[in-house]
Amino acid sequence: AKEFDLLAYFVDHPGIVHSRERLLDRVWGLTFPGGTRTVDVHVAQLRKKLGRSELIKTVRGAGYKAVAP
Repeated sequence: AKEFDLLAYFVDHPGIVHSRERLLDRVWGLTFPGGTRTVDVHVAQLRKKLGRSELIKTVRGAGYKAVAP
């Protein structure tokens, strides 16, 4: 379910670099007790399911952004 929420967030905010902290806040909520590694794992799973890893770019030292196909 969180993978879908993450995808929806990226679709709603294309081309914008989102930090892991922002994604945790916006997708998982302020009270989520996990760390930012959760975002990395979900992004990896989402890329695998999409079959096109280039749709979600890693921006080194900053976070992730969605790009148009």
